[in-house]
Amino acid sequence: MALGSSISVRTRREIERLRGAGQRVGEILLELRAAAKPGATTADLDQLARKLIKKTGAESSFLGYGPYGLPAYPAVVCTSINAEVVHGIPGPRELKDGDLLSIDFGVIHDGFHGDSATTVAIGEIGDEPRRLLETTAASLDDAIAQMVPGNRLSDIGHAVQARAEGEGYAVVKQFVGHGIGRELHEPPQIPNYGPPGRGPRLKPGMVFAIEPMVNIGGDAVRVLDDQWTAVTADGSLSAHFEHTILITDDEPEVLTRVEGSH
Repeated sequence: MALGSSISVRTRREIERLRGAGQRVGEILLELRAAAKPGATTADLDQLARKLIKKTGAESSFLGYGPYGLPAYPAVVCTSINAEVVHGIPGPRELKDGDLLSIDFGVIHDGFHGDSATTVAIGEIGDEPRRLLETTAASLDDAIAQMVPGNRLSDIGHAVQARAEGEGYAVVKQFVGHGIGRELHEPPQIPNYGPPGRGPRLKPGMVFAIEPMVNIGGDAVRVLDDQWTAVTADGSLSAHFEHTILITDDEPEVLTRVEGSH
């Protein structure tokens, strides 16, 4: 069922299907995190993800995706290292001790999508990269806490911005969160910044993918020649966390969170 604002409110049956997709995403992402170690390549992670997708009976949300005239995405997972913000394409690069790796992953199950991302430390990292990870993860938690009936849509992004900028970091403005359901990206777009108290009121049954991307340096990004990989314009480190969240009558339900994940 769609509201006049074009934000879908899901039926009970649709919510069950979204839960199924979300759980598969969370479980596979947990295995990808465990495999992300020094010496592994990003192509290794993509191959592992393909095997796990097949094992669970799902389909990739990302493989072949190409909106707005972009070339079809060639992998089932996005792997972005250090200054790469999002949409990094897996390949022969080896992960090294001290790297930050952002893993963005989604599947379709029973006709509905789940979408989640996490940034992991490869081996030992310094205090500042670790604080970036902790702050970005906390900004997502702050956003999720705002996802209760009666709040406004812009309260979500405001919470991200308040946490990130309060710690001296910059929020990427070029990429946004989104509705999710039968399509990977559905209305509304949900920026990770802006004033609170604006936009439609949140209602039970709405499902959103919220995904703060936070940089140590400035907020500007540029896209590489592959037309997918976005990097920080100043070469600074970036982190990315994402969950798919259901607004309920009470507390928000994180559909892509499984035991052991963020």
